[in-house]
Amino acid sequence: MTWEIRDIYRYPVKGLSPEPLDEALLVAGEGILHDRRFAIAPGSTPPTQNTGGWIAKNFFLMLARNPKLAQLTTEFDTATDTLTVLRRGKPVSKGKLTDPIGRTMIEDFFSAFMGEEARGRLSIFEARNGKALTDQSQPLISLINLKSVNDIGRVTGGKLEPARFRGNIYFDAPEPWQETDLIGRAVTIGDARLQVIAPIGRCMATHVNPVTAERDVNILKALQSGFHHTNCGVFAEVITGGTIRNGDKIST
Repeated sequence: MTWEIRDIYRYPVKGLSPEPLDEALLVAGEGILHDRRFAIAPGSTPPTQNTGGWIAKNFFLMLARNPKLAQLTTEFDTATDTLTVLRRGKPVSKGKLTDPIGRTMIEDFFSAFMGEEARGRLSIFEARNGKALTDQSQPLISLINLKSVNDIGRVTGGKLEPARFRGNIYFDAPEPWQETDLIGRAVTIGDARLQVIAPIGRCMATHVNPVTAERDVNILKALQSGFHHTNCGVFAEVITGGTIRNGDKIST
């Protein structure tokens, strides 16, 4: 079995736009470097939660609850930790997230942009020491079969943007849902070895169109009615580090 990787992504700020990668270095027990390194906490999140460790997603802005976030695209410079926020292709805010002044500039922008959804003044949280502000308490890699995405589109009656599923690795298998056969097995991708551990249960974030920022398709209903589950993709844990690249094969 060999399936080809089509795209690799990371999401430097939880809930914001993806960053495409030609390659990524994986480290055992960690996710993709800089993936969900930062997150935006509404004013209702106590500052005492900002410990640098993992925090549950309900403490942050997220597409499932704040689809307005999809109106923005972002660019993150890993060399300087600088985030540039764009709206309709034009820069609207920029700041270094590890610098108090730069972080304040980004916080001020999002506080104004989110309006009542900010629930006060927003703040940027950063994960440290190999942690990530993902929906799961352990750093994992998400793998999405593009054929499965197409099959969900068959049920919904229209082509779906794979970006709805906010995966790290998108690949082509010969048939939809073959990724579930990998659960409980180890796979090799490039120089890395991963253990596939579980299906990815989906939430309302998938209802949000990543282009229009509108909730336009009920993905959960489509999954339940068409397939009798609400999963799409699988989670994997990195057990042996290494570099993965677009075009690499996933093999068992």
